Amino acid sequence: MSRRSRRARVEDVHELALAMPHVTVVQGSADNPVYQVGHKSFVFFRTPRPDALDPETGERYPDVIVFWVPSESDKQALVQDPASPFFTTPHFDGHLSVLVRAGRIGELTLSELTEVVQDAWLSQASATRAANWLKARGEQ
Repeated sequence: MSRRSRRARVEDVHELALAMPHVTVVQGSADNPVYQVGHKSFVFFRTPRPDALDPETGERYPDVIVFWVPSESDKQALVQDPASPFFTTPHFDGHLSVLVRAGRIGELTLSELTEVVQDAWLSQASATRAANWLKARGEQ
């Protein structure tokens, strides 16, 4: 199995977010990492909240990761399949982000996770930073 097709891990979220240019990490209220570009969050590890509950136990999910997305259509593409590890809650209606439980991150390949993190960064980076990054990769 190639590195790109192996199953993603939570550690990969951290590595991929930190690998993007101009990234800073701030600590949330519970010392949870929040990855930012230009003071805008693009990936963060969320504290347990009442809107994301285990349907069987009613317990708050302790392992939710939030990823920004470029558009509502991108969001819907990620959450529309009930088998997908991505989900949303009414709290995030109208917000360009998707949620995934860290415990389900292994349902993604490293390649898929890489695309999600890069898209999250691109959705929050300034136009100049995004254009420079894409140009350096030969994508613009």
